Amino acid sequence: MAQHAAQAPQEPDRDPGEAALPQAGSPSPFSLAMRRAPRHTYGAIDLGTNNCRLLVARPAEEGFTVVDAFSRVVRLGEGLGTTGRISQDAMDRAVAALGVCSEKLRRRRVSLARSVATEACRRAANGRQFVERVKNETGICLEIISPEEEARLAMLGCHRLLEPGDGPALIFDIGGGSTELVLIDTDDDTPRIRCWWSAPWGVASLTESEGTIFKDREERLAAYGRMRERVRHAFRRFQALLPKNKADIRLMGTSGTVTTLASVYLALPAYDRKAVDGLMVPTKSMREIGNMLSAASPDERAQFPCIGHERADLVVAGCAILEAIMDIWPAETLGIADRGIREGILRSLMARDGYRI
Repeated sequence: MAQHAAQAPQEPDRDPGEAALPQAGSPSPFSLAMRRAPRHTYGAIDLGTNNCRLLVARPAEEGFTVVDAFSRVVRLGEGLGTTGRISQDAMDRAVAALGVCSEKLRRRRVSLARSVATEACRRAANGRQFVERVKNETGICLEIISPEEEARLAMLGCHRLLEPGDGPALIFDIGGGSTELVLIDTDDDTPRIRCWWSAPWGVASLTESEGTIFKDREERLAAYGRMRERVRHAFRRFQALLPKNKADIRLMGTSGTVTTLASVYLALPAYDRKAVDGLMVPTKSMREIGNMLSAASPDERAQFPCIGHERADLVVAGCAILEAIMDIWPAETLGIADRGIREGILRSLMARDGYRI
């Protein structure tokens, strides 16, 4: 079942000694924090239904400096919709990836880390057993977070990229097993969450529900239409919470879906985070790309350099979810964020230690 809560209150590594204090005037909040305590190294792990991602960073004057990162497709939720359990092969893939993360945390001497697991572990009957195996074999303590916390962390990670405006903003994260949406106000420095929603459809679960083998264009388009309707149905109660006046609204997405489609929009020969992160794309163009990809065969989709064979099946479900979001929140522009839960974790950890990130 979908859940909601209304009215909810690669830069190079640098040595810590490189952070210089101001020569004159009042010290900055960052400098004061540096005087209170040594600069820690922080880690964030996001184990989703499809990917395992790590980010290691240190506080800096303008946010934080990334010193290490890792990402691997593990397909933890493969077959979950049919069996209700995480398969042995999926667990093996995830444990291997988390072993790499553990070694990076050790090598970078991370002093404080948070590792979270999302929809696959929430849904799986053996999710807790998997978490115990991860702890025993890698030393990583995975925290299975709620959909609300997942939405909050995604918002914290990317809200600074929102285009200027006074109207409400909708931030969404299309994951592998679920999609989180957060409606926020940005009147103050800290965004205020007005309401949030978690729909039980992500690119992996929605693809699995429909299958991937179709004989022709007409069958592919029919399947795409069914996926859109499933997602629209899952959004219907959240849509009732949204303001009726849609003036000056803003829309931002964070996930592999929006960054992949932004790469197609830019016709990039290879993925370029600097070109994609913070990009503003007309929603009309995103709809056109979705219509084109949903009609194309898997081999035709794979010809796009930033899709490839690995994403050729999943990208269509991502397009269906995105189109349903644009239907209920018809902004003219979509902001693209190549940041999310991991960045939200890092900002939260650093804020606890007094850094104004």
